[in-house]
Amino acid sequence: MALIIVIVIVAVIVIWYISAYNNLVNLRTHAQEAWSQIDVQLQRRNDLIPNLLSTVKGYSKYEQKTLEKVTQLRQQMVAMPSSDHKGVMEVADKLTGALNSLYAVAENYPDLKASTEYSKLMEELSNTENKIAYSRQLYNSVVANLNAKIQNFPANIIAKKHHFTAMDYLQVPDTAKEAPKVSFDDLD
Repeated sequence: MALIIVIVIVAVIVIWYISAYNNLVNLRTHAQEAWSQIDVQLQRRNDLIPNLLSTVKGYSKYEQKTLEKVTQLRQQMVAMPSSDHKGVMEVADKLTGALNSLYAVAENYPDLKASTEYSKLMEELSNTENKIAYSRQLYNSVVANLNAKIQNFPANIIAKKHHFTAMDYLQVPDTAKEAPKVSFDDLD
């Protein structure tokens, strides 16, 4: 009888161990998949940018500096290894800022804003930016689950033994935290 109890206890421990390990693997895989979704959306945005730039370029001969900055950041983004999550997101955030400048440039050209090609590209780009934001939220949520599991007892024992490490969250860029500057001086 004692042997059966020992076998049952060992079986329960083995089943729990396998279950906890598999849970950690699943969480890590979900985090990697969430990052992959961010990568896909960033690539989609990179693919849209040349079309947008060529459309804007025809209207805005005087806004060359903004166009060059967007082009440079896009090239930098394409050249970066996708495994450098922090670096990719830093460049992606800078590119978002440069694209916002490009949107502002378009405000000065009513014909451009009325262009159906420009409108379609802007809608696609806006949808992609929304997907990037959602993907970032999903990634951070999955990373939070993984990091919590790695720290919780007794799964932390298995995590340490199998070299599971906490993953970094994607941070909001400092420029996004700044309050926008509103001025009514030009209204007079």
